[in-house]
Amino acid sequence: MFSGVSIWQLLILLVIVVLVFGTRRLGSMGSDVGEAIKNFRSAMSDGDSNKPTAKAPEVLPGSAPTASAPVEPSRDESRPG
Repeated sequence: MFSGVSIWQLLILLVIVVLVFGTRRLGSMGSDVGEAIKNFRSAMSDGDSNKPTAKAPEVLPGSAPTASAPVEPSRDESRPG
């Protein structure tokens, strides 16, 4: 992943980031990112549980279930076809 990057280069980069942003700001950014990930995961799990399930159509008592068949258009006998 970090081919060609030594540990010293990573440490120097870390020191520069800490000097630029400061430890408080980095801590608050880290907690904000963690909270955002937590909210995203909970929203994704809530989304899975809220999916509607396929139900069979409700049949009222005294009525027979009807099947939907494709309707063919009627042909007019007077026109050649």
